[in-house]
Formats: sequence, structure tokens, C-alpha cells
Amino acid sequence: MNRREENKEFKGATQYVLDDELAKIVNISMALEMPLLLKGEPGTGKTMLAHSIAENLKMPLIVLNVKSSMKLVEALYQYDTLTRLNDSRFGDSKRDVSNIEEYIKMGKIGQAFTSDTRTVLLIDEIDKADTDFQDDMLDVLDQMEFDIIEIDKTIRAKNRPVFIITSNAKKNLSDPFLGRCNFHHIAFPDPKMMRKIIDVHFPDIDSMLTDNAIETFYRLRELDRVEKKPATRELINWIRALGADPDFKPKKLAKGEVPFLGVLFKKSEDYGLAMQSVNRRRMF
Repeated sequence: MNRREENKEFKGATQYVLDDELAKIVNISMALEMPLLLKGEPGTGKTMLAHSIAENLKMPLIVLNVKSSMKLVEALYQYDTLTRLNDSRFGDSKRDVSNIEEYIKMGKIGQAFTSDTRTVLLIDEIDKADTDFQDDMLDVLDQMEFDIIEIDKTIRAKNRPVFIITSNAKKNLSDPFLGRCNFHHIAFPDPKMMRKIIDVHFPDIDSMLTDNAIETFYRLRELDRVEKKPATRELINWIRALGADPDFKPKKLAKGEVPFLGVLFKKSEDYGLAMQSVNRRRMF
């Protein structure tokens, strides 16, 4: 491994507002060569952190989106038996059908291990997977190798990736899994931090629009019975929508008007509850 790459430090990225504690745990995890497990509700920037690390450290980013039905082998490699069968039947392929290795395709973890350069490997929403997947995956990450049983070959990592693992805390992770990761909980941004995020994305934004949009956003997030609260992404898109409307005036928000409510709330039931709240507020 290139020592200059190994000693790189993460210092933030162009559109990611980073607090000191998070920066430290990222760099400590890289120094200790341990996966960093990030928990927090959707919209707190867990996934974007991996993108920012890759941008800042100039490393390729590989993303493994975990599915509930996923088997670990799918993340390691896939053996394309169907293509091999078709090639053997029709005989029009340039590949040697007797060579199984030509039909082995690396999964996301396999891609990170075989990359000639060090990568950032984002394992997104690990809590969707079952316990066996979680524990077996960490065994592979610890050992930095896995076996392809069809060809009796061991794949060893050329460079140890930077592992970022996210969880929406929808279900508990196993104790062995937790014990082998560093952990950081990313809280939802408070209004002060949200202002910094908005300023990064909209450096020339009108201060009245920022104040009124943030106040309205947090008030709507507090509504009871809302299933999917609007997150940072929705706020940013909402401000874009407001800015694109030539008839919009920031003072409208202070009067209780909330244009483009559907940008903030994507579920019909949530949209209905938000609309009721807005209408009640405008009555008084």
C-alpha cells in the first residue's frame, strides 16, 4: 500500500458540513483500520459522508446497497452460469467456456478488494441484512480475503478499503458486529447547523428566506403522526423550488403559506396532515 495514501486525513468536502467529532472518528477509524458504523435517521448525511471522504481523499467510491434478501456471496462475486451455459450451447462466444474464471464477476466487496488503488467502500443500510450476513461480512473484512469455491481461488485485498457502514437503526445489529466496528451517531442537524448546510448549498441566499424556510421546516417536522419526516435533502430541494418560483416572496412563509408542500412530504397521509396544519395556521 502506498504510504502517502495510508496517511491521508479526511478534512471535509465542498458540500458537506463536518463537525470536529465526526472528522476525528473518521480519521481514527482509518488509522486503526476498522469499519466505521454510522447510525442516525434518514437525511442526517450518513451516505453523503462516504461520498465526501472519497472526494476529499481522491479515492474511488464503491457502494454496496444492502437488500433484505441479499446473500454475502452476492457482495463478493457472482458466477454467471447462465451465460456460460448459453456460450457452450451456441458456441459463438470469444470466451473459453472450459475456463470458469472467465464467468466470475466481482461483487462490490470483490471490486474493492481487487482494485489497484485504495477505495472507499460504502456498505449502505446494513440493518436490512440478517445477522449471519452481518457477521460473515465482518469476517471477510477482518481477514481481507475470501474464497471463490467454483475455481478454488482465494481473493486477497490489494489495498485495504476505507469501510463506511450505515444503519437507519430499524433493527438491532449483533453484538459481534458492533464489537468490531467504531461507532458514531449522527444526530439530525439542529437549526444552527442546518443554516450552515443551507449556506454551503446556497451561498447567495436571502437571509429572510433562510430564516423563514428553516423555521417552517422544523415546525412541520414536529407534526404528530407523520410517518416520514422531511429530511435535509427535502429542505434543500424545497428551497430550490421556492427560488425557482418568480412569484414567491419570503414573507409568505412568515404569514403561514407553504408553497410546494409536496416537495417536503412524499406520502399521501403525511401530505394531508401537513396541509391540515398549514390551513389551520393560516386561519388564525
